[in-house]
Amino acid sequence: MNINRRQVLWAGGAMGATALLAACSSDGGTSSDLAAGGGKPKNGGTLRVGTLGRASAITRDPHGTQANESDYLIIALVYDALTVPGVKSNTVPRLAASWESSVDLKTWKFKITKGAVFHDGTPVTAEDVVWSLKRLRNTPSGEARLPGIQAKNITAEGTDTVVLVSDYANAEFPVLTRFTTFVLKKGTKDSEIAKAPGTGPFKLDWYRGGNARLMKNDKWYGPTVHLDAIEVTMFETPQAMANALLAGQIDLASNAGAVAARTAQTRKDIRILRRPNDMAMPIVMRTAKGSPFADPRVREAMRLVIDREAMVKQVLSGYGTVANDILGTGDPDYAKDIPQRTQDLAKAKQLLNDAGFDLSRTYDLVTTDDIAGLADSATLFANQAREAGIKVNVVKQESGAFWQKTWKTGDFYTTYWGTNDSVVFFASKVLASGSGQNESGWDDKEFDAAYRKVIGTKDATQRAGYLKQLQQIEYDSSGHLLWGMADGIDLAAAKVHNLPKLAGYGRVQLEGVWLS
Repeated sequence: MNINRRQVLWAGGAMGATALLAACSSDGGTSSDLAAGGGKPKNGGTLRVGTLGRASAITRDPHGTQANESDYLIIALVYDALTVPGVKSNTVPRLAASWESSVDLKTWKFKITKGAVFHDGTPVTAEDVVWSLKRLRNTPSGEARLPGIQAKNITAEGTDTVVLVSDYANAEFPVLTRFTTFVLKKGTKDSEIAKAPGTGPFKLDWYRGGNARLMKNDKWYGPTVHLDAIEVTMFETPQAMANALLAGQIDLASNAGAVAARTAQTRKDIRILRRPNDMAMPIVMRTAKGSPFADPRVREAMRLVIDREAMVKQVLSGYGTVANDILGTGDPDYAKDIPQRTQDLAKAKQLLNDAGFDLSRTYDLVTTDDIAGLADSATLFANQAREAGIKVNVVKQESGAFWQKTWKTGDFYTTYWGTNDSVVFFASKVLASGSGQNESGWDDKEFDAAYRKVIGTKDATQRAGYLKQLQQIEYDSSGHLLWGMADGIDLAAAKVHNLPKLAGYGRVQLEGVWLS
């Protein structure tokens, strides 16, 4: 999290010199590298991409909740956000060329990239961005997407500058604008969203039931796009997607998972690309009063019941790493010195006894098949919990029902997150008591205070101390049991080059790919 150390501040209330923070040139201009082979990039061709999704969870709205990876891929290539993840810095410019804050870290100004136009050739203005951010803020999860920013405090300054005023100091605000702040034309009606022009490297040619064809946007302001088109095919299971790749029906199976990787190991014409530390797959325990997990001793016991090494070995087939109940494992300031939890059944049983936990009843653990291994993780945890006398019944829920009925309200369920390079990201969106996506209903005043200290501090040494305190509190008592991090696994035909190597949502940045 170096962006706050390089930011340009205002002095004495007057605007200082504008600086381009974490510019594309300083970051290599891309999140990808040659996946295999080498040589000079070639222009032309259509990349056929397989990605996961379910018909019941389809959305066309860039400001909606994208439960399907297929929807997210399409949206991220058609609509630009203000910033995106980068290689050398975790926040780099996209539609915003630069940004700067006031000295009190409450006011942020984003300058739009010169030459940015919509797919129909209309220039992008500050008014378009303001309208889009206000629309985003007014969604049900708007507070989580733009924390501390009220819609009335998003304004335009001239034709190319957007001003956002936060309710509190936030040195980390730019990192929160990645892959959520998609920009539409001002005044776009909800009925027009599905066909609304974006500003991204590709434009929509057609869309049918989760499948789409995207054409190169010749007007894009960014680096050269080599592909003529990208065809996206939605698959409901990783195995079906892998089979399509093996049969030559697609060129890239995105986030295919460990089982598919094992299937492809014997094929010399298929490459396995592995992105370490890619996806968090926590078990969520509701902490609010009335939940069987409201007592922190019960949550601690659950974290001691699990055999993390066995989970990584069996659920992820070794394609992953053990985690330690702190979200944001890829953060440069992740607290590696906090002791690693290991299974301790004796202590778990004692904690459950001290808390008066009812071992006579059976507890439903709700899960989905949304991503590879998620349901398997629930089943294996249920088996391990029996060793401590805890009866767990795994309930597999259809994706659409899960996101509508269970997420953020259920007592005990699995979830997953693909953004893992920022502890503060999770603090602001998932863990702080007022966050719009507080999955466990956690309300810890000490954690909230530590979070505000982190985001309100410019001094790197002080910030590191506050961030360590924040992580320790999360480790001790949050509602998340993060047992491991899954590797991201893409399967690709030999002709596919320059695929993204970033973990998490960085994998959808396919504009630099080329075909031999």
